[in-house]
Amino acid sequence: MIQAKLSEPIISARGLIKCFGPVRAVDCIDFEVYPGECFGMLGPNGAGKTSTMRMLYDFSPRTAGELSVFGLDPAGRDSVRVRQSIGVVPQADNLDLELTVRENLEVYGGYYGLHGRKLRERVERLLELMSLSDKARARIKQLSGGMKRRLTIVRALIGDPRLVVLDEPTTGLDPHARHQIWDLLRELTGSGVTIVLTTHYMDEAQRLCDRLVIMDQGKILCQGAPDELIHRHLPRLVLETGLQNLADGWGEQGIRFEQRGDQVLFLADSEADFRLLRFRDGGGRKIIRPANLEDLFLGLTGRGLDE
Repeated sequence: MIQAKLSEPIISARGLIKCFGPVRAVDCIDFEVYPGECFGMLGPNGAGKTSTMRMLYDFSPRTAGELSVFGLDPAGRDSVRVRQSIGVVPQADNLDLELTVRENLEVYGGYYGLHGRKLRERVERLLELMSLSDKARARIKQLSGGMKRRLTIVRALIGDPRLVVLDEPTTGLDPHARHQIWDLLRELTGSGVTIVLTTHYMDEAQRLCDRLVIMDQGKILCQGAPDELIHRHLPRLVLETGLQNLADGWGEQGIRFEQRGDQVLFLADSEADFRLLRFRDGGGRKIIRPANLEDLFLGLTGRGLDE
């Protein structure tokens, strides 16, 4: 198992480029990931997130630039060592449907040289960790969507990796299953495991990520801690209202606003600033709330995560 020094980044990328024919899916990006942190990659579909993550474990070799994982080149002569030190959770569950839950873990453990008592003990520990012990003998088709996702995640942990890469780990899950996975990820980073994840849920990114990047069209638009990025780029408060609620001249009051279809968001540092706004009689629905990561994302990219 590769060990990283705490003072050094586990992942370092400089001028990283990935091309598919004439298309630059990843366009000269720089970032670092440090031991024990949860690092997020956000962006609309096609932003380059998954292409970047696949280069980390050499599933898709880079076109140009520098990339090191544990101080090694994932596409170089140490590629096998790098891959054996990374647990990967892909977007789609790729479990073996012909095997039971326990057998899926046992077969995968064999890829890491595990066998006998050590393998059995690790399988039992992981099944218990994700509340799957009572499903150990079940076939994959007998599992719910949430159970399949949890099994895919614990399968990535069978080799006791120091780095886990998760591509949209909770997409399509119900709130209870999402919270179970969040608890597991917090437990992993608390034990020193480093996590890199993409997600389509802004609340997930804001809850889990120590630092993150927002990408669009292959480029990194900003990076940092979620709260720090919000405070750096946005006023403190947002007033949400419907376009039909606004009186004439609402866009001439000198207050920053963003229009999203029939909804208008006004951004300011104090509620007093919103008093300049004029609303129709009755005023309709108005909500004042703190600015959040979704406001930042939409302001930077102009589109949602699923576009």
